Amino acid sequence: MSVRDLIPWGRGTNAPVPSRMRDEPASPFLTLHREMNRLFDEVFSGFSTGALAPAMRGLGWPSVEVVETEQGLRVSAELPGLDEKDVELFIEDGILTLRGEKRSETSDKERGYTERSYGRFERSIALPLAVEEDKAEASFKNGVLSVVLPRSAKSPERGRRIAINGGTPQTTAH
Repeated sequence: MSVRDLIPWGRGTNAPVPSRMRDEPASPFLTLHREMNRLFDEVFSGFSTGALAPAMRGLGWPSVEVVETEQGLRVSAELPGLDEKDVELFIEDGILTLRGEKRSETSDKERGYTERSYGRFERSIALPLAVEEDKAEASFKNGVLSVVLPRSAKSPERGRRIAINGGTPQTTAH
């Protein structure tokens, strides 16, 4: 395979893919390779707008926002269609975990069908600063979970300075 086979012709543009290079003989494997590349480019370029968009949105669900304030941290999560009984919050060792389950069931006796959908989710968020875990407060209103985590007065050191010795390097005997 030559380096020319790796050139992403037509990616991001509507430029046509060259059928073959001038100096190369026609090969069915090379044609297959180019067609497979084109197929993957077309499929994966349409994730944000195509039929697979809902599936891709679920990868980061629920949407979470973490804001640092002078008092501590404010965490907001969008959980449309859920109630507070469907959501659990845990905080341990500087990690906030949001977990829950969404269930829905729709029946239409007139048309003779029932649809059910279930989905579990879990998001773990490493907190950027030390918080007082026992004073954390959470509220749930209109599908938005808000968590307030007060800053800890005894915040641990994030780093420490390491002294550099200016003397001669130590040698070890082998």
